[in-house]
Amino acid sequence: MFTGIVEELGRVVRLETIEDCARLTVEAPTVTQDASLGDSISVNGCCLTVAAMHGSTFTADLMAETLTRTTLGSQAPGDPVNLERALRATDRLGGHIVQGHVDATAEVLDRSHGEHWDLLRVGLPQEIARYVAVKGSVALDGVSLTVVDVEDAQHNAPDASPTPGAGASLSVGLIPETLRRTTLGTRRPGERVNLEVDVMAKYAERLLGARLGEEDRQAC
Repeated sequence: MFTGIVEELGRVVRLETIEDCARLTVEAPTVTQDASLGDSISVNGCCLTVAAMHGSTFTADLMAETLTRTTLGSQAPGDPVNLERALRATDRLGGHIVQGHVDATAEVLDRSHGEHWDLLRVGLPQEIARYVAVKGSVALDGVSLTVVDVEDAQHNAPDASPTPGAGASLSVGLIPETLRRTTLGTRRPGERVNLEVDVMAKYAERLLGARLGEEDRQAC
């Protein structure tokens, strides 16, 4: 469990592909200070287990599911990655509950530069768009962010013909601290980021669906 508050920008040392899996080695002087084998570390929003350590580097295994659902399989030596150690029970919850279970990758559509902050807009896959709400929380590359706006291309222009493949998007504001301390400061249109929606929305949907299903059965 994480909070989406990035502790360190690590650097990819190597990515070794082994058939349908891979091993990722990251240089991370801060998060390795008290890390042990078996510990969980969030790498660009993906919860990974420390499988080996050497000095200030750690290595984690990437299974096929991880390679399919996240951007980690495209990392190259020298790439920066957002790192966060697992939450301790006594820590402050500075962001929101982040599991490190990436739901999908999202394309950066555009970014607007302000005097003191940037506005980043990313694509939102339709299958998870219902879990995102204005002023709600999302994690992009493991960074806890507040949703500024949600747009659905098929609903914005009711008089227009539906655009095949048109999807939703969400916008988030990036303050100077986020721009400095995370990979989001350099993400450009066309690049992809790991997206995790707020798990609370999933639980709410599941519970509501079960409740409605029970009421339907009772009505019959």
